[in-house]
Amino acid sequence: MGYRLGVDVGGTFTDLLLIDEATGRTFRDKVPSTPSDPSQAVINGARGLCERQNIAPADIDLFLHGTTVATNAVLEKKIAKVGLVVTDGYRHLMQIARSLVPGGLAAWIIWPKPEPMAALERTIEAPERMDAEGKTVRELDEAEMRARLERLKASEEIEALTICLMNSYVDGRHEKAVAAICAEVFPDIPISISSDILPEMQEYERALTTIANSAVRPAVARYVGNLERELKDWGSKAKLNLLRSDGGLMSAEKSAEAPVNLLMSGPAGGVAGAVWVAKSAGVKNILTLDMGGTSTDVALIENGAARLQRETSVGDLNVRASSIDVKTVGAGGGSIAFVPELTKALRVGPESAGAVPGPVAYGKGGELPTVTDANVVLGYLPESLLGGSFTLDREGAKKSVQTISDALGIDLMDAAAGIIDIVNENMFGALRLVSVQQGYDPRDFALMGFGGAGPLHANAMGKLMNSWPVIIPPSPGVLCAYGDATTRQRVETQRSFNKMVQNTSDEELTAYLDSLGAQVKQELEAEDVAPGDIELLYEIDIRYAGQAFEIPLSVEPAGLSIASLITRFDTEHERLFTFNLDETPHEIVNVRAVALGKSADVAPPVIEKGDADPSAAKTRDHQLYMDGKMQDAVIYDRALLKAGNSISGPAIVTEMDSTTLVHSGCEALVDDHGNLIINLVEGA
Repeated sequence: MGYRLGVDVGGTFTDLLLIDEATGRTFRDKVPSTPSDPSQAVINGARGLCERQNIAPADIDLFLHGTTVATNAVLEKKIAKVGLVVTDGYRHLMQIARSLVPGGLAAWIIWPKPEPMAALERTIEAPERMDAEGKTVRELDEAEMRARLERLKASEEIEALTICLMNSYVDGRHEKAVAAICAEVFPDIPISISSDILPEMQEYERALTTIANSAVRPAVARYVGNLERELKDWGSKAKLNLLRSDGGLMSAEKSAEAPVNLLMSGPAGGVAGAVWVAKSAGVKNILTLDMGGTSTDVALIENGAARLQRETSVGDLNVRASSIDVKTVGAGGGSIAFVPELTKALRVGPESAGAVPGPVAYGKGGELPTVTDANVVLGYLPESLLGGSFTLDREGAKKSVQTISDALGIDLMDAAAGIIDIVNENMFGALRLVSVQQGYDPRDFALMGFGGAGPLHANAMGKLMNSWPVIIPPSPGVLCAYGDATTRQRVETQRSFNKMVQNTSDEELTAYLDSLGAQVKQELEAEDVAPGDIELLYEIDIRYAGQAFEIPLSVEPAGLSIASLITRFDTEHERLFTFNLDETPHEIVNVRAVALGKSADVAPPVIEKGDADPSAAKTRDHQLYMDGKMQDAVIYDRALLKAGNSISGPAIVTEMDSTTLVHSGCEALVDDHGNLIINLVEGA
């Protein structure tokens, strides 16, 4: 047994976690991100961590990585020039799009319609047609297809090619035939076909998802190729896997072919880590708060599993690919506070100081006040970070926050507290999106804070949401890397079924599911996963006939009952929308199969037992500003805490990668695995 290395790239820091698979022992590090080339921080951080621990690169078996390369390519519009091949008569498919305009009434007046990712001048038609049952209406004219592709090549520069033909979700023969011709005409560019990426009905969504895959494919392929080359030069033979948007792992080869599944890779790592920690803490329902330097991601975990959605949204792009239901707000430690001249009302974010120059307190040239600076001024952040290797400039932070104080005409401490209150309210709104607005009562959930800044704000969010206990896992600043290192390989496939329930049977649906299960199992076996280690999951999308959306329900092929499915659908529909359509028939739209590999055999650490007295871990006495006044507090070293220790707030718990703030009226209990379990004191 060797080591597995989890690496997660954030906007400000890159987190690394090395796990000894034989003993479960972990080694962690946190290095500044390198936005111009994220792979630099990844490789240099991995080299430094292994050198300090005297671990040879050849001893690393698995390199597990959450990346924002695909996400950033979309957000920054640094995507490939995509050519598109559609069926004759559908050349304006992407321009017509859907009639939905985001926003309220009259939003169409001010909404700038995004430019299609595949321009009209790079779109050509294929002389073919297939009907909705997969029967050929018009055979593909291969000679004419080749001529049209040659004209496209002569007139337009393209870097990736997408093929999306009408009704190809039923049968992909024509798409594969077109792809073969494309490969001859364009031998040096990647080609994506919709029947491989998303074999479901609704040609616009299928085309958009496949085009998005093509658009980020060159960038992701270059990044993955660079990483593999750097690993080889380093002397490591580790197998590279990347984290999917749905929290599973995919091989480097698969990620280079289907990078549309990586669009939410970064946020998924934290949720995967939270699921792993929740098991050790004995909690099944959790709201997650992953606060970094640039943004905050929130999600909901129900019965030990993250809530998934069938769509992935990045900026203006909304594609049909499974992802963890994560909401993101521009609220991070680096979020900049400012007072607009027009309104004279304090604002925080979404603009961030990022890694460079960073908050003023980092001493790297930052001049604008940030959330981190406000935390330093209030005394919530001690003068050093990263185990004492990173010293904070408290006087500089005070000077920057003083600009807010002067603009508002209030006391310095009140200005700093106002910055914290506003950023907390921003995160409060995001947490409501994944809980209250999805029909969940946040009082039924614990709240887990992680990321570099999450533990500083988690106690306050628990009070706002009334979600208890608040859980702070060990090494919360690198929990995303923990998620990358402990999650499972995942392969997913889906097909459109498109039948009214009265026109199918339990047997037909079961057979369809079994065929999909065999397919994904075979794909996972091809990635060297033992058949006995594979777990199969199934899902069915159901709707009332005529509805424009579906509700996914998990199922088991063995003993499948359509009647029970309908009952479950009606229950879920009423929970989400408060009503049912009793007289309307039900329709089975899509079916889905997922194959999961073996879980990482990494047990959570068990720390030394102690009594309720945490004084042995006390670093020093301290003062901080809370509840409108200066209060006495104590700073503790988390590495010295023992199971059973109880910390009364206000208090600060420091560790290498993060700082936890315990509010007055609350207490934190240290459990057997080192988690801080924060609850309100009775009567507080």
